[in-house]
Amino acid sequence: MTSEHIKKLLNESLNPDLLEIIDNSAAHAGHAGARSGGGHYHVTIISEAFEGKSLVQRHQLIYKALGDLMKQEIHALGINALSPSEETKGSL
Repeated sequence: MTSEHIKKLLNESLNPDLLEIIDNSAAHAGHAGARSGGGHYHVTIISEAFEGKSLVQRHQLIYKALGDLMKQEIHALGINALSPSEETKGSL
């Protein structure tokens, strides 16, 4: 359920061209964060909202979009945030 909630929030806030969410929570069973209910996720997101933004600013936009999920439901979040122009360069 949390993966779908993450997807909904990021789609609404950042209108991404691409959004991929990987739930790695099962690989962390028994981990302190997992015991408290927080999941481990990795997000790859390509959005125009990241154009001209630093890595820190991109992460801040994602954390803001996820809001309270970062307090309990998400224990760890890996982020790969690109602008469309960066994604295009990488695929050449």
